[in-house]
Amino acid sequence: MALAAPALRRYLLLLAQEHLEFRLPEITSLLSLCGGQFSGEQEIRVNSPFWILNIPSEEMARGLMKRTVCAKSIFELWGHGKSAGELYTSLKNYPTDKMLPYLQSDSTYKVHIHTFNKTLTQAQKIKKIDALEFLPFKGKVNLKNPEHIFWILEDYGMNPNDVPEEPIHLYFGRWIADGQRELIESYSVKKRHFIGNTSMDACLSFIMANHGRVKPNDIVYDPFVGTGGLLISSAHFGAYVCGTDIDYNTIHGLAPYGIREAPRRMGSQKETVKSVERSAENHFFVSSSYHLSDIFFDLLKFGAEYLVMGGRLVYWLPIYRPEYTEEIIPRHPCLKLISNCEQLLSSHTSRRLITMEKVKEFKDQDENSYLLDGQYMPYRGHNSFREKYFSGVTKRIAKEEKDNQK
Repeated sequence: MALAAPALRRYLLLLAQEHLEFRLPEITSLLSLCGGQFSGEQEIRVNSPFWILNIPSEEMARGLMKRTVCAKSIFELWGHGKSAGELYTSLKNYPTDKMLPYLQSDSTYKVHIHTFNKTLTQAQKIKKIDALEFLPFKGKVNLKNPEHIFWILEDYGMNPNDVPEEPIHLYFGRWIADGQRELIESYSVKKRHFIGNTSMDACLSFIMANHGRVKPNDIVYDPFVGTGGLLISSAHFGAYVCGTDIDYNTIHGLAPYGIREAPRRMGSQKETVKSVERSAENHFFVSSSYHLSDIFFDLLKFGAEYLVMGGRLVYWLPIYRPEYTEEIIPRHPCLKLISNCEQLLSSHTSRRLITMEKVKEFKDQDENSYLLDGQYMPYRGHNSFREKYFSGVTKRIAKEEKDNQK
């Protein structure tokens, strides 16, 4: 006879309202890293800061919060509703035996109120707290150092120009843990010894590490390491990190890099020499032109060949938005697409964070498989991204100058 699966417990996740597209893949990846699984039946509104999740244990909930930079806090959900009356009814139906361990007479507690898209007066907050007197609190109130913290969370919608009088969703729960939002400040690029003009934002660096499910003793390799920003988050989570870059000066903090630099790759003396560059320390190398589409295929082939099974490839794909379709996302038979999140750069350009997972062992016949399935041609559009990008910039500058002359 099969053992019954452990009952899932309901938790409320309070999320930060930035990088909205990146939040669900991060939470899903971290739950799987902790041994859980994201259920398709979760009660979430993707753009909302409040998500109700079913998680097997409080230990797993705490494990999630030890990694996430997209979520602020997590709570054991005791009740929720679309009105105060629904909330109170939900709380009255919550099993008393699950409440009592946190409401004992020898314990201390406090109640905190959090509102989204509305500010309450202190008097309004006290009134809402007093309305919960039907709950069997037996402990003493301690506002400075309580053993247990309970939160009332109210959602007043997403439109700051049309705030309802009453909240559209209300929640009550026991605080479990906070996320790792402080990492964004402690690893801010402003505090680094050297940053380039495209050094990765600290928040996105940690999101990338979480999408990649980086864990202690993993090996993380960045073939386009630049100033090393993407490896910092992986190292923080206990991984061994290494990277390479064609630009000696950038790695040594001597010059910036970015979209203005044409892509190129190392070549041998036997190849057609496109340019010969010399660094400040007399390092010579030969480089040749390197199309963006070729970079992606080499990257996917490298990942397919050298990743461990279940290992992940995470990279940024530049996009010219007027021409974007799902078909231009590079594919490989050994790699499964896990997530595809867009970060807007301008009205006509963006970049997409692509996460892929190795699901099949690499074989020789997989090396050039992209040439056989008719998918290669759509990717060629990536090669002209720089031209399209600067064309858009030129048009915008011309429009601004024309508007200023009016």
